Amino acid sequence: MSKITDSVKITVEPIIQNLGMELVDVEFKKLYGQDTLIVYIDKDGGVCLDDCEAVHNAIDGPLDELDPTLGKPYNLNVSSPGIDRPLKSARDFNKKIGLEVEVSLFKPLAEIGKIKKFNAKLIGYDEATSIVQLEYKTKPIKLNIKDVALIREAIIF
Repeated sequence: MSKITDSVKITVEPIIQNLGMELVDVEFKKLYGQDTLIVYIDKDGGVCLDDCEAVHNAIDGPLDELDPTLGKPYNLNVSSPGIDRPLKSARDFNKKIGLEVEVSLFKPLAEIGKIKKFNAKLIGYDEATSIVQLEYKTKPIKLNIKDVALIREAIIF
């Protein structure tokens, strides 16, 4: 995390929660040649354009007061994380239990055939131990989240 994203998270999270939504993530990066602060939000049932606008309006003033870029101009975007968002928090995992997930590992997993990418059913997540519990072809698997490059809900057409 950067100083900018950390300070923005601390400032905007209570505001977003008061609006009945969840702060998912904050990014600060160049988009189309411009510094851009992206605030990702979510809520049960999904986020609509009106939600993004409400959050943008609610955090704009506090972010001006915070001045996270120390006077350097930036664009502020408020967005939903999208359907293909990675699972990061315990809440993310708990919402997807029982569903098929797409898993990418940093290195192959010998116990399932030395593969790095696979789909499996999400069985559980233990936040205290950072262990993801999966079922791959009827075989239970436990992975430390540190070994997972990416895990997200599988998009099945």
